[in-house]
Amino acid sequence: MKLPPSSFGCPLDSLLRVLAGPWTIYILCRLHNNGETRFGQLKRQMPGISSKMLTERVRSLEKAEIIFRHQAPTIPLQVTYGLTTEGRELTTILDQINTLADRWQGQETKTVNTTIQVKETKRRKGVSNDPGMPPLKKARITRKN
Repeated sequence: MKLPPSSFGCPLDSLLRVLAGPWTIYILCRLHNNGETRFGQLKRQMPGISSKMLTERVRSLEKAEIIFRHQAPTIPLQVTYGLTTEGRELTTILDQINTLADRWQGQETKTVNTTIQVKETKRRKGVSNDPGMPPLKKARITRKN
């Protein structure tokens, strides 16, 4: 694998600099999920990415030997991109990070929902200590005869 040099002399820093580029993780995920993919197919799978940005990211990943470029000797020219051995190894780690992110996202959602539920319960009972959530005022019921 050819990673760009790190000013800190740290291989992890070099790898993270390659991965931190915009759209990089999406490109790796698409290649991981779909196998070898042509440039146009890759672009259609990622709405919002420009051809210029996709070209830059693919070249960066190819230079780092995370993905490969295969050019078929056909007319018209057919170029496909796929994961190298290192790229497949990296997607194993990305899968683990994705699992962690899903779990953390689920905990965050659960925490937010629980907090809102507790605040609403306290507010309904008129015992809220939260200045942003004043207790409900008791309603007066009057009868018309």
